[in-house]
Amino acid sequence: MVGDRRLPVGAELLPNGGVHFRVWAPRVKQVTLAWRQGDRNAVMEEMPMLPEGKGYWSCTLAGANAGTDYGFRLDDGEQIYPDPASRWQPAGPHAWSRVVDPNSFAWTDGGWRGIEQANRVIYEMHIGTFTPEGSFAAASEQLPELAALGITIIEMMPVAEFDGAFGWGYDGVTLYAPYHHYGTPDDLRRFVDRAHAVGIGVILDVVYNHCGLSGCYLRHYAHDYFSDRYKCEWGDAINFDGANAGPVRDYFIGNARYWIDEFHMDGLRLDATQQIFDSSKEHVLAAIGHAAREAARGRSIYIVGENEPQHAQLVHEVEEGGYGLDALWNDDFHHSTVVALRGCTDAYFTDYDATPQSFISMAKYGFLYQGQWYRWQNKRRGMPARDLPPDAFINFLQNHDQIANSGFGKRLHQTGSPGACRAMTALLLLGPATPMLFQGQEFAASAPFLYFADHNAELAPLVQKGRTEFLHQFPFLAAAETQPYLSVPHARDTFMRCKLDLSQRSSEHDGHRDVYELHRDLLALRKSDPVFARPYRGGVDGAVLSARAFMLRFFDREGSDDRILIVNLGEDLSLSPLPQPLLAPPAESDWQILWSSEHPRYGGRGVVPVLTDQRWRMPGLSALVLAPVALPKPAEKGER
Repeated sequence: MVGDRRLPVGAELLPNGGVHFRVWAPRVKQVTLAWRQGDRNAVMEEMPMLPEGKGYWSCTLAGANAGTDYGFRLDDGEQIYPDPASRWQPAGPHAWSRVVDPNSFAWTDGGWRGIEQANRVIYEMHIGTFTPEGSFAAASEQLPELAALGITIIEMMPVAEFDGAFGWGYDGVTLYAPYHHYGTPDDLRRFVDRAHAVGIGVILDVVYNHCGLSGCYLRHYAHDYFSDRYKCEWGDAINFDGANAGPVRDYFIGNARYWIDEFHMDGLRLDATQQIFDSSKEHVLAAIGHAAREAARGRSIYIVGENEPQHAQLVHEVEEGGYGLDALWNDDFHHSTVVALRGCTDAYFTDYDATPQSFISMAKYGFLYQGQWYRWQNKRRGMPARDLPPDAFINFLQNHDQIANSGFGKRLHQTGSPGACRAMTALLLLGPATPMLFQGQEFAASAPFLYFADHNAELAPLVQKGRTEFLHQFPFLAAAETQPYLSVPHARDTFMRCKLDLSQRSSEHDGHRDVYELHRDLLALRKSDPVFARPYRGGVDGAVLSARAFMLRFFDREGSDDRILIVNLGEDLSLSPLPQPLLAPPAESDWQILWSSEHPRYGGRGVVPVLTDQRWRMPGLSALVLAPVALPKPAEKGER
C-alpha cells in the first residue's frame, strides 16, 4: 500500500472507497485509530493499527470517507492526538483531524505553466491582515487588482495550522493543514486557481527549521523528530541527519511536495535556512527542491530562500555543490536603504554606510557582504556571489520582519521623506534584481505591521518578554520611556490594527493614490521597457555623482538603447563639467527624460528640464530615468 500513497503518512482516500491511515510512531507499543462520523457528538469508534516495521503503523477503514474526523491513541493513553500529517484541523491544532479529498476540487488552471523567468515582481502577503475579513476567500477577490498593478508572484506568509486566533504563522504545528481561521483547504485551492487565472503565481512561505511550542504533538509520536545536536534560535532543531532521520526527512520533504501537488503552488519560500542543519550527503534543502520540481509535473517552480548569512551556495546548481534554489532575500539592500533614509546605524544596521557606491555595488553584484568581516556578528559574512545572475537576488524596502522590528510597526514612508521614498522605490522597481513589495507598501498604507501572536496564558508573557529583549538591541527601543508604547503581541488590538484599508488605494488623502500611481507606472515601465525588462549579468554599471547621488546605466544588449537611472538622496545637484563616460549618450543621440519621480501625478514638485549641453541639474530627493533620442541629422548642402 505504501507505494500507492500520495504522501508517506496521513489519511488517504482509496479508489474503491475507504481510507488508508499511516503514521510514524517508533517509540510506542500500540497505535489505535479513533474516528467518528458527523458532528462532535457522534459516537467514537476505535481500531488497532498494525505495525509495518521501522516505526510505521497503518490500517484501512472501509467506512471512512471525506469528512470523517479521526485521531490516534498512543499505547493505552487517554488522549486522542491529531494526525501529524492532517490535511485539515477544522477546530484547531488540539482537536480532531479530518479526512480531506484533495481530488474533489475542480481546477481550471490546466493551461498554467508556472511562473515565467522574466519580469518577476513579488508581493508578500499575510492573509490574516491583507483584508478586513482575513480569509483566503476575501484575499482572492483582490487578485485582479494586484495583477493590474503588475504583481506576478504572491509570496504567502505561512498558513500551516498554528495555535491561537491570530499570528504571523511562523509557529506552525500541523504542517499539512491550512490554518482553519483563514478558511478550508478548498478555499486555499480556490485562491491559487484564481491567481493563475489572472496571471499571478503563488509561492508559500514554509518553516522547516522548528515547530511551534503550543499544539505541536510530534514529540508524542517520536522524539526523533527533533535534534539536540544543534542550537536553533526558536526552539528545538529538526532532526535531518541524526538517528532515525529518514522518516523525519520524508515528512518534511513530503510536505514540500504536498503544497506543490495538491494546492498547485508555484514554489516555496524557505524560512531561515541558516537554521536548517543537515550534514547528510544530500542536504535536505536540495532534496526539497528536487521533490518540489518533480511534484510540479512540468510546471516551472520558483524556490526562494531566506538566509541571513548570505550563503550564495544555496542558489548554485546541485551539480556544482549547491542546493539548486532560484533566489535569496537580499538584506543588504534593505539595511542600506534604512540607513540612507532614516539614518539608523544601531544593531544589525551597524555595518552599513549607505554610500552611493553601496547601491551601485548591489546593482552590479547583489550582496554587499560576500565574505568580508562583519562587526555586528564579529565574524565573516557571506560568500562570493558575483557570478550569480541579477534575478538571483530579491531586493525589498520593506518586509514583515523589518517593519515590525522598528518597534512601532511604522512603514518606510512614515519614517523617510516622500521624495526620497519615491526615489528608492524607483531604484527597487527598475533595478536588475527581483523586486519584492510588502502588502500595503504600494499605496503607503497607514496600517502598521506589528508582531502579533495569540498564545495561551502560560506562553503569552514569555513570548512578550522574548520579543522585548530582541528589540533591546536598538537603544531607542530599550529606553524605559519607550516601553509603555510598545505593543503587546497577544493583544487582539495589536493584530486588528495591522489590517489594511484597501480603499486607500484610491484615496487622495495623505498621498495614498499618488504612491499607488507611482508603483503602477514603475511596474508598467519595468515590464514594457526593452532595457529594464531584460536585465542580465554585467548589464549595469554606475558612477558616484556626489556624496548623496549616483547613477546607474543599464546597457541594451545591442548597445543603442541604453537607460540611465539617477538617484539623488541629497540636495539639488548641478553637474558641470561632465567628465563621466557613463553619462555619454549613444552615438548620434542625446538623452531625454523618460520618467521622473517628481511628476505631480506622484505628489512631486513637477518635471523641469534638467539637461543642457553644458550643465545637468538634478532635483534633490528624486529619481530620474533617461533614454536616448536620435539627434536631428544636419541639413545636407543645398537644403534650406
